[in-house]
Amino acid sequence: MESGAAAGLGGGRFPFPYTPYLIQERFMAALYSALEAGRVGIFESPTGTGKSLSLICGALSWLRDFEEKKRQEEARLLALEGSGQERGERPAAAEPGQAGSGGAAGEPGWVTAFVQKKEERAMVDRLKEEQIRRKKRDDRLEKIRHNVQLRYAAKRKRSEEDETKRLLQLSKEVISEGDGVDVLEQLDHNEEELILAEYESDDEKKVVSGLEDDDDLEEEHVTKIYYCSRTHSQLSQFVREVQKSPFGKDTRLVSLGSRQNLCVNEEVRRLGALQLINDRCMEMQKNKHEKKSDEEMEGKRKRASRTVCPFYSYEQMQFLCDEVLVEVKDIEQLVALGRETKACPYYSSRYAIPAAQLVVLPYQMLLHEPTRSAAGIKLKDQVVIIDEAHNLIDTITCIHSAEVSGSQLCCAHSQLLQYMERYRKRLKAKNLMYIKQILYLLERFVAMLGGNVNQNPGCQAVSQTGTVLKSINDFLFQSQIDNINLFKVQRYCEKSLISRKLFGFVERYGGPATAVKTNKENQKLAGFQNFLLTLKQGSDKEGTPQSPPVEAENDQLRTASPLMQIEGFLSALTNANQDGRVIINRQGTVGQSSLKFLLLNPAVYFAKVVEECRAVIIAGGTMQPVADFREQLLSCAGMDPARVVEFSCGHVIPPENILPIILCSGPSNQQLEFTYQTRDLPQMMDETGRILCNLCNVVPGGVVCFFPSYEYEKQVYAHWEKTGLLTRLATKKKIFQEPKKANQVEQVLVEYAKCIKRCSQAGGQMTGALLLSVVGGKMSEGINFSDDLGRCVIMVGMPYPNIKSPELQEKMTWLDKTMPRAAGQAPSRVLIENLCMKAVNQSIGRAIRHQKDFASILLLDHRYARPAVFNKLPQWIRERTQVKPAFGSAFAELRKFHRGKVDAL
Repeated sequence: MESGAAAGLGGGRFPFPYTPYLIQERFMAALYSALEAGRVGIFESPTGTGKSLSLICGALSWLRDFEEKKRQEEARLLALEGSGQERGERPAAAEPGQAGSGGAAGEPGWVTAFVQKKEERAMVDRLKEEQIRRKKRDDRLEKIRHNVQLRYAAKRKRSEEDETKRLLQLSKEVISEGDGVDVLEQLDHNEEELILAEYESDDEKKVVSGLEDDDDLEEEHVTKIYYCSRTHSQLSQFVREVQKSPFGKDTRLVSLGSRQNLCVNEEVRRLGALQLINDRCMEMQKNKHEKKSDEEMEGKRKRASRTVCPFYSYEQMQFLCDEVLVEVKDIEQLVALGRETKACPYYSSRYAIPAAQLVVLPYQMLLHEPTRSAAGIKLKDQVVIIDEAHNLIDTITCIHSAEVSGSQLCCAHSQLLQYMERYRKRLKAKNLMYIKQILYLLERFVAMLGGNVNQNPGCQAVSQTGTVLKSINDFLFQSQIDNINLFKVQRYCEKSLISRKLFGFVERYGGPATAVKTNKENQKLAGFQNFLLTLKQGSDKEGTPQSPPVEAENDQLRTASPLMQIEGFLSALTNANQDGRVIINRQGTVGQSSLKFLLLNPAVYFAKVVEECRAVIIAGGTMQPVADFREQLLSCAGMDPARVVEFSCGHVIPPENILPIILCSGPSNQQLEFTYQTRDLPQMMDETGRILCNLCNVVPGGVVCFFPSYEYEKQVYAHWEKTGLLTRLATKKKIFQEPKKANQVEQVLVEYAKCIKRCSQAGGQMTGALLLSVVGGKMSEGINFSDDLGRCVIMVGMPYPNIKSPELQEKMTWLDKTMPRAAGQAPSRVLIENLCMKAVNQSIGRAIRHQKDFASILLLDHRYARPAVFNKLPQWIRERTQVKPAFGSAFAELRKFHRGKVDAL
């Protein structure tokens, strides 16, 4: 397709793998316009309408056209410069008298012209350099793309090195044979250390000179699109869509992920917890940089030098970096190739960022500024697309909030004290100063919970239980730590990797089987182990008692050092006073109590993204109600309302394939209103059961019923069991319940799907399955109940959030203080309603997943018919919704709808 074809913004067509739906063409045209005009767009396209492909083809069409215009502009400037140079040289030589005549009055004309052109010439020089660099990169990638031999040369080289290493290992073993096991082990370590040291130190110079400098220069000029979503599986799905699209062959795409997802060093992966993996990796890089200067101290540094990562090799990473740019790969393919080529996928993908056109990454990496900087992501004049953004406000709030328990605070204090005592003589004065500051902070935090840091937190009862909210400044004053510079402490924790050192110390001396050299130390450390054990037992009172305490303790230590969690809390305390609150939650014992930082104003973090970017697109299948995004994120970030555009498209399914009904009363004329006061009444639970029994008689396949909470779902289930209603339901549909544990969800879904398939093939009285789910649970997001898996979705009541929650109350108070009233309603009231309707829209959107799908949607509560609530349903559902005051007419509609569909199949 010609590059200018899309510039008609809807008039022209976009490259697409098949003929797009009309709504997809409109979506792409609106997206193209928003990117071209540098807008902030809120885009809604229901799931099943091909949103991902529309985003890919619309955004990459714009990028292709933008790059073409940029190239034409560069060519024009270079051509002008060429002709200008020829013209500029002649006047100086041909009219020498002019220079003399202008000398007395001022600068000669040609000098003035030269000064004026200086900036332009600098830009032209930069363009020329960039052209040369771009050509070099393109030639290299083209060569790799077409030359299989070159492509696998690096892999072969690595195999040869492995073979050399193996032979050297064997020869060392032969030499040391007969020297005893201890000596052999020692030689093994020495030998391994020797090989890695030689190999790594050779590459070190190349890393510094080769990669980083070039890439930093290149980044300034490659316009790119950052696409982010919530989970790695959603990102992988998006990358597969790019591979299938017309842009799949010639787009330079990089998938970014955390070390947890990308690390291929098994020794590091085994650590499990993200923070431990990060710290271990950083420590390995540090060891590598220190290696050369420490070669003379080899004997003393055996342990440190063994921790150099064999996958962090410049040559191999350059090869993997090029591979990433040559062909579109998702994270799984990147990791597989990293293992094969023995190159680090984490660093290779980062080195590929500057040359990339499309960077695919998880939310946290983009929205959290320190993570963004660490990854080398520069948003200046770039495009950001945030997909699955219905939870964006909550996501930003969660990323920047932090909680620590009394148990963790006491545990960290004990560990750090032991560490300081053991290494006091070897620690420098500055280290000791900061460790003492951290110990003081921990002591004061525990005091704020009403406890003493030197006593077992599980045994210290809290005298005044309850929850108290404080501003950041009040908390700092009352805990008497306002004289400590938290920014400096935070920086020290980052740079010194103290939590990693502490974790290593506890790992070594905290376990029950460890032998320690001196009796004095032995007593101290045995006491330390016992203390840790009592902490664990104290904090696990509510948990499962089956697991042996020693194993549980080791698991807890391996998960993460408590100091890592506390670092997050310290970092949160550096926020501006007005943007957050500290929640002091005193419960039962000090160990069960906690301190939590709650971010109230997510706009402060989002503002930085919006200010730097050329354009930002917030997209999702269900973005209604959009007022939250406009007010809490964009208005609070100081965004000009004129820069914000909204786009919402209908669904691709024909109107007759969906039947949404708001039901106001049940079969026995009981009004349906599931408030906190009425929903526990037996008659309400009976009425819900009767509605389900009637529906299961006429709806084929799967019925998904959403409850407002796990507790209410359990209560209703127990009531139906007692009244015998469950048995009646079970004659038509096999009943499944959503599990609370995430690792059991997949199994329940597989069984649910199998049951529906079996019933549809066998016929008979059993017609399918009924799945009892929870709004906001594992099944209300990201899981598709397409076709027979969800022929009817039922929403029991309105899932309002718990307004007694201190966090929500504080957020409501803050909104009422900072936001204007909207249509006569207080902002806090609007927030509650929006949170409820977001959850409803997310859940009911699960059923319709493609053009030929069909389903009925039943909202059980008369309050859904109120205009303020009704208008917050997605447009494509709202347009087709019927309000039924009585059950009879609703049931007749449902029976007619499903019978008609079954006959048509």
